[in-house]
Amino acid sequence: MPPSSMTEPSTQSSTTRLVLASSSRWRRELLNRLQLPYLCHSPDIDETPHPGETPQALVHRLALSKANAVAAHFPHHYVIGSDQVAVFEGDILGKPHTAEKACANLALFSGQRVTFLTGLALLDTRHQRHQVHIEPFEVVFRTLSTQEIKNYVAKEQPLDSAGSFRMEGLGIALFEKLEGRDPNALIGLPLIALCDMLRQAGLDPLGEPYSVER
Repeated sequence: MPPSSMTEPSTQSSTTRLVLASSSRWRRELLNRLQLPYLCHSPDIDETPHPGETPQALVHRLALSKANAVAAHFPHHYVIGSDQVAVFEGDILGKPHTAEKACANLALFSGQRVTFLTGLALLDTRHQRHQVHIEPFEVVFRTLSTQEIKNYVAKEQPLDSAGSFRMEGLGIALFEKLEGRDPNALIGLPLIALCDMLRQAGLDPLGEPYSVER
């Protein structure tokens, strides 16, 4: 199912609509697993933390802000927004953007436990209601050599990933242990929580199919 295009209309009369407020291919691939028709629209927001903002408050705000940023384009839809940060020793770590910063982050994480917080929002633009959930997940990194870190960053270039790794790829080789309810949260979209939200909104992934219209 191409995530950026319309699916074939179902035979059901429902006109419920779902939108993913993201340009991430990884979030699209995760959402595809639910086999629900949806559209994609990339949000344009400032992701800079506010002074004194906690990690929980940050991902809550950004997930909802991403959904709100595209809401005007989809006034009768359910919009999914998601954002993630890594937290180490109380500090918020965002995307590294450079190979040097990615290597520095992984050297810092070597042999340590890092918490990832993923904010998830589902905005009902028709009725101006929303749900927000914060999914925690912890990873314990192996003790990594400098060469292993350089090799990983060179191979996978995780410069746009919170925590400087990609769980969906070679990043799994960095870990000693994973702890949490939903490993999909590490990739950027906690599907278990999303399914809960969708069911509350009447969009059960295991229910009857529905159609999507612009």
